[in-house]
Amino acid sequence: MHHPQPDTPNRKRLTPMGRRALRVAVWLAMLPALAMAADPRELHLASDVWPPFTGEAGGARVAFELVNTALERARIDTTTAIVDWKEVEAGIRQGRFDGTAAMWRTEKREENLVFSEPYLENRLVLVGRKGSDVTAARMSDLAGKRVAAVGRYAYGEEVEQAVGVVFINARNDQDGLDKLLAGDVDYMLVDELVVRYLLTYQHDDAAAKLEIGSTPLARRTLHFALRRTVPGADDIVESFNAEIDGMMADGTYSRILQVGWIRVDIDGDGRDELVALGESVTPPPFGGVYDVFGEEPEVPPEKQRIFVAGSVYEGWDAIPDRYKGPAGPTEPTFKYGTTIFSLKF
Repeated sequence: MHHPQPDTPNRKRLTPMGRRALRVAVWLAMLPALAMAADPRELHLASDVWPPFTGEAGGARVAFELVNTALERARIDTTTAIVDWKEVEAGIRQGRFDGTAAMWRTEKREENLVFSEPYLENRLVLVGRKGSDVTAARMSDLAGKRVAAVGRYAYGEEVEQAVGVVFINARNDQDGLDKLLAGDVDYMLVDELVVRYLLTYQHDDAAAKLEIGSTPLARRTLHFALRRTVPGADDIVESFNAEIDGMMADGTYSRILQVGWIRVDIDGDGRDELVALGESVTPPPFGGVYDVFGEEPEVPPEKQRIFVAGSVYEGWDAIPDRYKGPAGPTEPTFKYGTTIFSLKF
């Protein structure tokens, strides 16, 4: 449990007692020994083409960039082969690959793999043609409807066990959108992050042609994973966890995802904070906030806990004036890598 400092009742300074802070401290203590290693290890990873999360250089691959940046910061070299997903899994089992940047965690996979803590969450929301009813709260509400989905079985029992829903396989989101606009399906399932990109960067087309639901119908956390037989696998994964935490705190994570503000438990005390992008923050409502995990709270943004410049403040009024900038655009403009995802309408 964390408590505010007595002389600053609205401000809570991060302490090493937080789960994230403790993990970072442990990793920092390991760095000198790792730096002295005679034979630094290079990881040979594999991923498939899954925009906007993984894929070839030059395409949208935010998960790939998050993982590679975290490993680079941890002084771990990597190479990545882009192959079909079946070859990713087979190659890891056969020892040709050490692991993968993006995998959903299952009990079966844990037998042979060390998984990182989740660094992203895949949330499927319902998308229909303009005028469609997208208020379904669960997959079973779509009984009798034709729904396009990419890799639907991997999303777990919410999708796999949906009785009466006619799933139509889509090669990718573009294929699903083509089927939707052509009337071949009634709906498509789309990751919430993809929806966010559409509403931010292709707002006019999306608003004119699509109805977008707000309730996730399936959720899976995304992890970095290594074979248990990789030397130092546990330490590598732990260092990755620490670097992801640091990236969330210093803005690197938000810049790679191109989302601006994020909501996440930044200090590991079980409560979420709004994490600013940079050290100059504009007045609430801060533009669109991306929930890394969980649901948006009912408390308005100005009353939520806010992380700025290494400290957590209990609401907007508690933030020192030196960090407050003038009101500006509700969404930042990014020019980071090639991570922006778009579809053709």
